[in-house]
Amino acid sequence: MGARIGVIGLGRIGSYHARNLLGMDGVDTLIVTDADPSRTSDVSTELDVPAAPNPDALFESGVDAVLIAASSGSHAELIEAAVDRGIPTFCEKPVADSIESSLRALRAVEQTAVPVQIGFQRRFDPGLISAYNAVRAGDLGWLHTLRSTTLDPAPPPVSYIARSGGIFRDCAIHDFDIIRWVSGQEVTSVFATGANQGDPAIAEAGDVDTGAAVLTLDGGTLAVVSTTRYNARGYDSRLEVLGSADSVVAGLDEQLPLRSVDPGAQFPSGVPHSFFMDRFAAAYRAELEAFVDVVAGRRTSPCTPADAVESAWIAEAAALSLHGGRSVTIAEVKELVLQTEKEASS
Repeated sequence: MGARIGVIGLGRIGSYHARNLLGMDGVDTLIVTDADPSRTSDVSTELDVPAAPNPDALFESGVDAVLIAASSGSHAELIEAAVDRGIPTFCEKPVADSIESSLRALRAVEQTAVPVQIGFQRRFDPGLISAYNAVRAGDLGWLHTLRSTTLDPAPPPVSYIARSGGIFRDCAIHDFDIIRWVSGQEVTSVFATGANQGDPAIAEAGDVDTGAAVLTLDGGTLAVVSTTRYNARGYDSRLEVLGSADSVVAGLDEQLPLRSVDPGAQFPSGVPHSFFMDRFAAAYRAELEAFVDVVAGRRTSPCTPADAVESAWIAEAAALSLHGGRSVTIAEVKELVLQTEKEASS
C-alpha cells in the first residue's frame, strides 16, 4: 500500500512536484491545495486527484506525508503544523523567509522525531553526486578552489524579486548548499558584491541582478559563487571542484549555454538548457523518490532543516556583505541574530 501525500502550494514548482509524485512507486494518491481556489481546482481536475480547501483540512484528511511548496513566508508555520501532527514533511527551500523564522522552525522540528526534508535538489544531480564521491574518495587531493555558477536566462517578475530576500538568499543559496555538501567543509567568511545593469526596478526593490561572492571554508579551500538574472543563452548551473591531485566539473555537458569562439571548437553542440527544471529534471524526481523512502522509514532525511539553516547563515552573511561592502564572518552573523532574539525576548 502506497502513501497518501498532500501537496500544499500549486504554483510552478508545486504543480511540477505533484506531477512527479503521481504514479511514483510508493505513492498511492495525492490530495492538493493552494491559497488560490481556482488553482486548486485546475490542478485537481488535471491530475484527477482530490482537493482540500485549505492546509488545515489537508492535514486532517489522513495524509501520510506533506509536500510544502507554498510561498516562503508560510513555510515555517506549515512545517510546524505538520510536525506537530506527526506528519513527515518535504518543504521547498528556504525553511522560512527569514533566518529568525528558520531557527524557530528548526527548533520545533528538533523537539520531535518527525522527519523533514528540505528541497535542495542539486544534491540529487548525477554529476554533483559524482563530484561528492570523488572528494570523499580522496581522488582530488586537498581542495584549493570551488567555483559554483547559477545563471538564469531572464529575471522573474519584479513582484517576486521584491519578496525573495535578494539574489543571495533566493538564488545563490543553492550554490552555498552544494559547496558545503560537496566539499564537506563549513564556510567561515563571505565577501559579496553585486551590480545592476538590467531592469532598474530590480535595484529599486533593493536587489542586484548580478552577484558574486568569495567564500572562505574551514579546511582552507576558497569558493567563488557567480549568479545573475541575465544569461540570455540559457540556464547555466555548474560546479568546478579543483584539487591538488585532480579537478572535476558537474554541468559541463553538450547543453552548456556557452558558445566557444576558439577556431574549430564544436563543444558544446547541443541545445542549451533553458530553465532550471530541464537542467535538474532527473534530480527533482530523485529527491522525491528519496522523500518517499523517508516516509516509508527506509532512510533518514538526506537534507535536514539543520542543513538548510547552515546555508541560510551563509546567505545572510552574503547579504550583509553586499550592503556593507566588507567581509563578514558566519560567527558574526550568528552572534548578531542571536543577540537580536535575546533582546526581543527580554
